[in-house]
Amino acid sequence: MPLSYNAGAKSNLLPGPVKGVLAIACYAVNTVFWVVPIFIIAIAKLIVPIVVWRKLCTRCLNYLAAGWVAINRLNQRYISRIEWDVKGFDTLKQQGWYLVMANHQSWADILALQNIFYGQIPFLKFFIKKELFWFPVLGQAWWALDFPFMRRYKASHIKKHPHLKGKDMEITRRACEKFKTIPVSIMNFAEGTRFTPQKNIRQKSPYTHLLRPKAGGLAFVLEAMNGHLHHLLDVTIAYPNGHKSFWGFLCGKTGQIRVRVQTHPITSDLIGNYREDRLFRRRFQEWLNACWIEKDNLIAELMSEHVIESSETPS
Repeated sequence: MPLSYNAGAKSNLLPGPVKGVLAIACYAVNTVFWVVPIFIIAIAKLIVPIVVWRKLCTRCLNYLAAGWVAINRLNQRYISRIEWDVKGFDTLKQQGWYLVMANHQSWADILALQNIFYGQIPFLKFFIKKELFWFPVLGQAWWALDFPFMRRYKASHIKKHPHLKGKDMEITRRACEKFKTIPVSIMNFAEGTRFTPQKNIRQKSPYTHLLRPKAGGLAFVLEAMNGHLHHLLDVTIAYPNGHKSFWGFLCGKTGQIRVRVQTHPITSDLIGNYREDRLFRRRFQEWLNACWIEKDNLIAELMSEHVIESSETPS
């Protein structure tokens, strides 16, 4: 159930840039504090090839990651003073198996999603570009937490190098094997990149608040997990005050974030060979486009509603 709260008034007295610097410092200290034990357990997991041991290590790593998120939530609550209007958590559980699909508007989206889903579903894991492994500290932490690193090949590149055809699906399937033994939440931003008006125009997107969704990533995960995922969480994020930059988020300029979650069972008609089965591919794309029409309309509604008086976030 949502928990209503009001952050302390003292943080309101701080200028935005001061809050931003303070928030960054807290995120940095919190990250360093948790990644040390995460690295130690990840190495122990790597060097001992026993299934039971590795499963135990994975559970420990997820608990440590949850601790990192818990402190980040306090940062958002008392320093950045984010207000939450969140609905749709009635049927969620920490022992579930979820595919989380959301629109993407800001670098702050991931922090927002980790905040609202904390204690509601398993720790969120998402596919990351292979190059980000070298991002200082965080890249190695993502590796330690079994975040799958992907290298996507463009159609033109595959045409020149035919042996790479199907390589992305092979990598996806291998990554998803790690997710079949312990409850997991796999995150996917179907648009593939953050929304901007310029990208919207360049894509000639039929949606007002969204870019065109890419169905392949979702379909590949569903196929690779082969029925292990039980529910799809369709998440819609809206920033009614318009402050979507990460710096604005840190400085407390974002104000309120509105999130709506719709839970759908993952049925057999959503699982198939997206690459080879043309009929399934067309049907899956039609389903995703219908979701995106509904999401676009919902964002318009959320942007036009009055700001709520109290702040809410899941307990």
